Amino acid sequence: MTYDLRVSRRRMIQLGGLGYCGLNLPELLRSETESSLSPGGIRAKADACILIYLNGGPSHIDMWDMKPDAPEGIRGEFKPIATSVPGVNVCEHLPKLATRMQHFSLVRSLHHTVNNSHAAAVYTSITGHDRGDATILLGGSERDYPTPGSVLGMLRPPERLVVANVVLPYQTKEGAKGPPQPGFWGGLLGRGHDPLFILNDPNAAGFGVPELTPTEDISLDRMAARRALLTSIGARLPSEVRAGPEAVDAFRSRALDLLTSQAARHAIDLQSEKPAVRDAYGRNIYGQSVLLARRLVEAGTRMVTISWAPDANATWDTHGSNFRKLRETLLPQFDSACSTLVDELVERGMWDRTIVAVLGDFGRTPRVNNKDGGRDHWNYCYTVMLGGGGFRGGFVYGASDKTGAFPARDALGPGDITASMYQLLGLSPDRLLHDPHGRPHRLVAAGNPIPQLFA
Repeated sequence: MTYDLRVSRRRMIQLGGLGYCGLNLPELLRSETESSLSPGGIRAKADACILIYLNGGPSHIDMWDMKPDAPEGIRGEFKPIATSVPGVNVCEHLPKLATRMQHFSLVRSLHHTVNNSHAAAVYTSITGHDRGDATILLGGSERDYPTPGSVLGMLRPPERLVVANVVLPYQTKEGAKGPPQPGFWGGLLGRGHDPLFILNDPNAAGFGVPELTPTEDISLDRMAARRALLTSIGARLPSEVRAGPEAVDAFRSRALDLLTSQAARHAIDLQSEKPAVRDAYGRNIYGQSVLLARRLVEAGTRMVTISWAPDANATWDTHGSNFRKLRETLLPQFDSACSTLVDELVERGMWDRTIVAVLGDFGRTPRVNNKDGGRDHWNYCYTVMLGGGGFRGGFVYGASDKTGAFPARDALGPGDITASMYQLLGLSPDRLLHDPHGRPHRLVAAGNPIPQLFA
């Protein structure tokens, strides 16, 4: 995607999450005045969320739910190792996370209806809205449920002048030539609630985010002039949209202030980070993206999503050479990035208020195929990992059968995970959102919080 690096009025509106379509400014203003309770009357245990999205479908049976006693064509090449939680094993190629499992819950009984389409599975697993399988390429739609970061940006906007909702380092496509996947967008809330996509490689020399940096030709006087222009435009809007010129001016001013926010500029300055810390995360696009996520959340961003693939077939979609790809690249990169993130959040006193969710679109088939030891899509049972922000540590919820094919007990759907995350973030899953046409939608289409997952 090519950005206009000059600061257009449209981009200022997007940065502040202030689009006119679907924006309920009175509700937003009310939410900013909440103090001890979040919007909806729930006391939030978490203030932010880092979603590490293993896009393409990570192999649950080769990572978190290994079956060493299964037949040879099922158990795979890897061996389980003990973790810091007695009786809980993970893959031998996750040695760093193994020593940190006391911080996480594993849910080994997830399932949904989508097996063919990555796009529909991604959408389902993130939003909790299961609209079924698809045989066509799907992109984002204004009818979609919003990504959780968009909801947080609207109902719990940051307390500091930073971007509320960020996705990096890719707008993952549905196949190399397909459209960007759904599930990461503002959806029915309107385009003004889309995230800020940071699409530059954080591992590259000279990394920066031009979208948050005013160009040299934009002086403070020009900024002030643009603020006055936006105020004038807001005053001419219909009353049902603008909720008063003062409200419009306040939020437009916030969008403009983002461009000169010291916190935002500092968060994206990876050069200021200690080289040893950058090395620990991994000197690759994904490791540095996870580091950037930590810095953004520390600056006040509500949600950062790392989509771990340029397209759905590029990384975790291991139809062929599953074991080689996991062993040589995917698991070492993930192990370093995620374990270092845990250490830093704990050391900085952020763990208890920051959710770290590791999700994927589905798992992989129990039976190994003949494509150099690959595994195919498998939506009937898979695993996710949840920690921080009020999630229980050192816990396993549910179980799969002896081959990892189907839930053996306590089956859950993606909506249950999304609802649990919202609950900890202080938002009731029963809360109603209204689309631009005024139609109500339950925050989570189908799913409920799982109390057993909470600390």
